Amino acid sequence: MKDTRLLRHIVVAMVLFLGVLWSFNSAAQKETGDFPKARFITDAQWVKSHLDDKNLVIADVRSDKYFDGSLIPGAIRLDWSEFRFNDTGNNLAETFAGVKQAQEILGRHGITREDTIVLYDSVERDGGATASYVFWVLDVLGHENKKILERGIDAWKDAGFDLVTTPRQPRALLYQAPSGSLQREKLIDGEFVYRRLGDYYYQIIDVRSKDEYIGNKGTKGLDGSPLKLGHIPTAVNINYQDAWADTSSKQIKSYDELRSLYAGLDSSKGVIVYCNSGRRSSFSYYILRLMGFDRVSTYEASWKEWGNPDQFFPVETRENVLAGARLPETSTQTASTRKPAGDQQTPGKSASGKPSGGYISCGG
Repeated sequence: MKDTRLLRHIVVAMVLFLGVLWSFNSAAQKETGDFPKARFITDAQWVKSHLDDKNLVIADVRSDKYFDGSLIPGAIRLDWSEFRFNDTGNNLAETFAGVKQAQEILGRHGITREDTIVLYDSVERDGGATASYVFWVLDVLGHENKKILERGIDAWKDAGFDLVTTPRQPRALLYQAPSGSLQREKLIDGEFVYRRLGDYYYQIIDVRSKDEYIGNKGTKGLDGSPLKLGHIPTAVNINYQDAWADTSSKQIKSYDELRSLYAGLDSSKGVIVYCNSGRRSSFSYYILRLMGFDRVSTYEASWKEWGNPDQFFPVETRENVLAGARLPETSTQTASTRKPAGDQQTPGKSASGKPSGGYISCGG
């Protein structure tokens, strides 16, 4: 009788233990999701449960123009545009202010190297594109602990959590990135990209719209003059918006869907992303980092520099496509609603399989 009672207690204890273990495992899966670098993304529930963490900094990075006055409790205001300036001397609009200035901005907002920084913007205007720009800045500085709140302030509102109207006023501190931590290889310019055209190691992605990519739509430079039409030779076009499940919620697609989107991209090689001024490409940069790409760089000056008539950079309008198999499988996958890329061509080749040519101009 005693043996039966003891066995029953053991069984109950095991069931309870397995239940607790399952709960922890489920919570961990919910927090990490299925992205290889899931520590770079978070949701409203995680932020709420960590509001009192000592080294947590929540940063509302929306520009003043698009700030609606509502904030997550305890958030600071860190307008992403503070990290950019117009380089009138080189006729370049909206370029990175530089490592020294970036550190001064972060320190002025009470941020230190030890902090975990949660960045957020909004669905309507940004969809993560401005939060990802600051994410890129932090990556350049080698700041390890950083996350983006998916869907930004809208995710917080949709969860029904409290809002405040006054940002936290932090005390200015010293933000100093050790020289050895700086990721200088992420600060690339047009000359860097030009020297690597045709280099088998580098894959170039134009994240603008299809019309911009093939030269049907143009933009203007800082001085108002039209920029050249087309794209960087050998670049493939993957619109940054294609990383969203839809353009209304701007929820990020599952990892399996993103693998289909970037099918043919070799994660062991270098990737260069660009757009018109670095904002859109920073979002694609973030997505690739989330997917586990480490050798990815944003050509931050983008078409504002490359397409400038005063720059002697070549352009083309012929469409290039990626080739190869899907990205490596992971142990946790979700169903994909996107078809595999299938039989496509290698970077630097047109859809017909012929070597890319079609250079429009090597000058102004």
